[in-house]
Amino acid sequence: MSDDPAQSPHPVRSEHTEHVGHAQHPALERHCDVAVIGGSAAGLAAALQISRQRRSVLVVDDGTPRNAPAAHMHGYLGHEGVPPGELTEAGRAEVRAYGGEVLSGRVVGVHRRDDGRFRLDLTGGHVLVARRVLAATGLSDELPAIDGVAEGWGRGVIHCPFCHGFEVRDRRLVQIVTHPLGLHPTPLFRHLTERLTVVLHNPTGLDREAVEDLAASGVAVERGEVGRVLTGPDGEVSGVELGDGRVLEADAVAVGPRFRARADVLAGAGLGTTPHRSGAGDVLAVDPRGETAVPGIYAAGNITDPSLQVLPSAAQGSQVGAVIAFSLAEEDLRAAVRHSGEQADWDHRYGGPDRAWSTNPNGTLVHEAGALAPGRALDVGTGEGADALWLAEHGWKVTAADISGNALARVRAEAERRGLAVELVRGDVGDPAPFGTETFDLVSLQYGSFKRTPDQRGLRSLLAAVAPGGTLLVVHHDLTPLREPVDVAAQSRMYDPEAFVGVDEIAAALSADPGTWRVEIHETRPRPPGAASTHHVDDVVLRATRRAV
Repeated sequence: MSDDPAQSPHPVRSEHTEHVGHAQHPALERHCDVAVIGGSAAGLAAALQISRQRRSVLVVDDGTPRNAPAAHMHGYLGHEGVPPGELTEAGRAEVRAYGGEVLSGRVVGVHRRDDGRFRLDLTGGHVLVARRVLAATGLSDELPAIDGVAEGWGRGVIHCPFCHGFEVRDRRLVQIVTHPLGLHPTPLFRHLTERLTVVLHNPTGLDREAVEDLAASGVAVERGEVGRVLTGPDGEVSGVELGDGRVLEADAVAVGPRFRARADVLAGAGLGTTPHRSGAGDVLAVDPRGETAVPGIYAAGNITDPSLQVLPSAAQGSQVGAVIAFSLAEEDLRAAVRHSGEQADWDHRYGGPDRAWSTNPNGTLVHEAGALAPGRALDVGTGEGADALWLAEHGWKVTAADISGNALARVRAEAERRGLAVELVRGDVGDPAPFGTETFDLVSLQYGSFKRTPDQRGLRSLLAAVAPGGTLLVVHHDLTPLREPVDVAAQSRMYDPEAFVGVDEIAAALSADPGTWRVEIHETRPRPPGAASTHHVDDVVLRATRRAV
C-alpha cells in the first residue's frame, strides 16, 4: 500500500496516523463485532471468549479499575495474592493472542444507529461501530466524608472481609458504620478478630436488634460520629478519633462505602441504573443472560452486582461473552452469512469516496526491490495497490492480496486504467492457504497488519509463500511511541499493536530457523524522503532470503 495518506476520514491503517508524533490525531472510525467497555476481569474474560469464536473484539479501557488501590487480590483460585495489575496484563496478553485488541481510551457515549448497530464515541473524536456492546465498567465507591478514609482506601482502610479480612485477623479493627448495609459484614469481622470495635457513625435505619446482638456477643459498640482516621509516622493506620476527641487505637479500619454503577455512557442508548436492593447504591439491571433492557447491550461484573470479587466477575464476564457469541452466530445463521468483523472494518476504511493513500509506492520497497531481478511477487495487504502497480510496471508478475474487497476494487480499476495485469486475491492472512499453493520470488508486507493466533497460522503462511531463493521484505513503522502513556481524558488510541504480528516477531521466527533463512537486514532507519514518503518517521526494515534447496 502507499505510505502517504490522502485527506480521508477513514485511514486504512490506524498506526499510520497515531505513532508519528503529530499534535493532531485524525478522527478514526473502526468497525467490529463486539465493543467491550472496560478492561478488567469481567471485560477481558468476555473478550477472550468472544475472540476465540473468531469475532473481532475491541476492548476500550481507561485504566481506572475499582481495585486500583489494592496491592493484592484474594480469593481467586490459582492467583491468590497476585497484584491486580498482573492479572490484567496476563488477561490482555491472552485476548491479544486471539487477535482481540485492547485500546487505551475512554468511551464517552453510546447510541443505537438506524441499522441496529451501536456507535461508541471515544475521546479524541474517534468512533467505534459495533454489532454488540458489553459494559464492564464496574462501579465507583463513594466513601464517607471522613478525613483519612480516602487516603487509606484499599490499604489500611478496607471494606470486604473476603478481600482483606485474613490480613487483619487478630488485629485491632475499628468498623465504622455509615449506612444500614454497613452492619452486614460485621459477623465475619467478629470471627476474624476478637479485638473489634464497631462505631455507629450514622445509626439511621440500622437494625436495632442486630446492634444489640453485637453488644451481647462481646463486641464493643460506640455510638457517635467519627472525626478522622489517624495514621502513624509510617503511614499505617494507628487509630480512629471520635467526634468527642477520644481515640480508639486501631491497626485497620473497615468502612462500607456506598456505590454507583458506572453506566453514564449508556444514557444515550436509553439505559439508566436502578437502586440496589441494599439501598446502598445503584446497579445496571440485566437478565439472567447478562442482557440489558436494550437488546444488543450486555453488562457484566460489578456494574451489575457490587458484591462480586475478581473471580466471580471474571466468571460472569466469560459467561456473558459466550452468550454474545451465540447471539451473533444465531443472527448470522438467520441471515445465511458468515460475517467477518475484520473484513467489515477494512471495507469501511476503503469505502469512502476518496483515496485513503496516495498513488506513490513505498520508498523502501522501491529501494530494495529495485536491485532484484523481476519475477513473481506477492504484495500482502496491498491496500489501494500502489506497491503492486509499481512492481507490475517494473516487470514483475504480481499477485495483490488484501482482506478488503473495496481496496481490491480500487486496485483493479487503477490497473485497468494503466493497462497492467495484476492478479487479485481477497482473504485474510490467517485463512487456510490464503495465497494458494504458489510461491513467490518476492513477498512484500509494507506496513501491513494481520492478527495473532496462538498457532501462528498467519505468520507461517507468510513465510511459506516465499520461494526457495526468494526474498521476504517487511517494512513497518517503529511503534515505540505507541507504547507511551496516553491521556485518555483527551485522546484514545485506536490501534493495539500487540494484537498484530509485528516485524520483530517475524524476524525472531526467521532467526530461529537459520538453516532455511538468511536475515540480511533487520534495522530501524529513517523512512526514505521524497515523493514516495511524506511522513519522516522511523521504519523497521526486515529483509531475508529463503535459502535455495
